Amino acid sequence: MIKWIVLALAAYLLYRMFANDFLKKKKADDKENAADMERKIAAGEMVKDPECGVYVSTDGGITVRDGETVYRFCSYECRDKFLKRLEQKGREIPARTQDDEE
Repeated sequence: MIKWIVLALAAYLLYRMFANDFLKKKKADDKENAADMERKIAAGEMVKDPECGVYVSTDGGITVRDGETVYRFCSYECRDKFLKRLEQKGREIPARTQDDEE
């Protein structure tokens, strides 16, 4: 009986040890990803989608140009919502993707 208790206790301790290592590694990865994202935002490699607020890469293909300003979007749905909102305000900008520019 005591053997089973000792075995169960050892198994539990091993589980806790590996679970803590896994959680610490995951937290470190999350912090590293957040720091990398902050660096990209500061360097201008990522910009905020004007419709939903998600950060997207400046290399992304869904864009709308308004004179000198280029708006970048995470999806066609966000782009269409943005254009519809502009139309309601009396402005109209033709939608262009990066594919159209090539």
